[in-house]
Amino acid sequence: MIKSGDIKRVYFLGIGGIGMSALARYFQSQGAMVSGYDKTPSPLTGKLQTEGMDIHFDDNPSKIPANLDLVVITPAIPQDLQELQHLSQTETPIMKRSEVLGFITSQHPSIAVAGTHGKTSVTALIAHLLNHGGVSTTAFIGGISRNFDSNCIIAGNPEFVIAEADEFDRSFMRLSPDKIVITSIDADHLDIYGDKKTLVQAFSEFKSKVSKAENIFIEEKPASELGGEFQTYGLGKTADIRITNYRIEGGFQYFDYESSQTRIDALRFALPGDYNLKNAAAAISVALQCGVSEQKIRSGLETFLGVERRFDIRFRGKSHIYIDDYAHHPEELKACINAIRTLFPEKKLTGVFQPHLFSRTADFADGFASSLDLLDEAVLIPIYPAREKPVEGVTSKLIFDKMKNTNKWLIEKSQLMDFIEEKEPGLLVTLGAGDIDRFTEPIRQYFEKSERAKNKFQK
Repeated sequence: MIKSGDIKRVYFLGIGGIGMSALARYFQSQGAMVSGYDKTPSPLTGKLQTEGMDIHFDDNPSKIPANLDLVVITPAIPQDLQELQHLSQTETPIMKRSEVLGFITSQHPSIAVAGTHGKTSVTALIAHLLNHGGVSTTAFIGGISRNFDSNCIIAGNPEFVIAEADEFDRSFMRLSPDKIVITSIDADHLDIYGDKKTLVQAFSEFKSKVSKAENIFIEEKPASELGGEFQTYGLGKTADIRITNYRIEGGFQYFDYESSQTRIDALRFALPGDYNLKNAAAAISVALQCGVSEQKIRSGLETFLGVERRFDIRFRGKSHIYIDDYAHHPEELKACINAIRTLFPEKKLTGVFQPHLFSRTADFADGFASSLDLLDEAVLIPIYPAREKPVEGVTSKLIFDKMKNTNKWLIEKSQLMDFIEEKEPGLLVTLGAGDIDRFTEPIRQYFEKSERAKNKFQK
């Protein structure tokens, strides 16, 4: 087993991944020299480089530093990668990201947030509420927290470590948490689990890692699929922890929080959508258990800025509104689109979707088509393959052909900016977990420039 203090030189294969980069930042904060490989540069790898990490983007074993203490790999790395094959022939310990995260979290009381979607937002909100409330916290987040401008929050001697618990590759089974949140269990990663029943069983096993019912918080919908004792949360009257009297006023959501122990009235929250109310219920419950005061809960909610690529309003002007979201599952698409409708009910909504993984596209093509039909106008670009090889007959056209909405376009990535400049949508959302995020800044800059031009001669 590794010891953090013994790790002086650590190397990451796939350092640009959101989970890998958080661990890289953690080890650097502990004084280790961090370096790594990734397939392509990205804004995140650029940030890591400015933070002092040595990163290269060609598969070249000669660029691997000598005298490494640890190599960390992600499941996305192909087995035929030359650097991986070279490192496998050395005596340097090679560990999966989930193994390393499991070791780090085992050193302190820990909180794990799991779910097929919603876990990043809940992890970030819990971390914010605890830190805002004076509870020393280290957190590993599957997205960039806007409050911390990072996916890794470091405390010298944390009272709690918070970790996003990833169900892919059964990674969350490596964790040994003291408290658990489960946000959702929708069919996903069927390339790993085979069917929904096996996925539910994995979550059930994960839940059993915590024995005390008061330390397990499960959203109402997945709770109905899991046995045992725990606390449920949601918007329904039968939930143990309830969000009630929720309403939208002046661009904010207001609501009351109720449990058998606590009631907090008229809380204000900037993030839209029913799913964010549920996320708030989970985070508030954990924060209260960890000793955060009701006053700090209230002010913490008001100051929470959210997570990049989670209902991320990148531009808001008189003529254009642009939102970016990580949604890559039919239920996530539906929740995001409905939340946009709630905030901007009178505007025509145009969405650009990049499917993520050939397997997920094949498994959920009908669901994707149904969710995208909720848009007024839909644009599909090619599938982002990530770790997968192409599958014959599985392309974005599979979804496109199943859609009932006739206001739809199937285009190449290289055509996207031209499309946006030609159509000039008043309300645009980009959706997906692949490299569609490379377009967020060009799109924002375009809308900003367009808005300035339109307003130049207006009084």
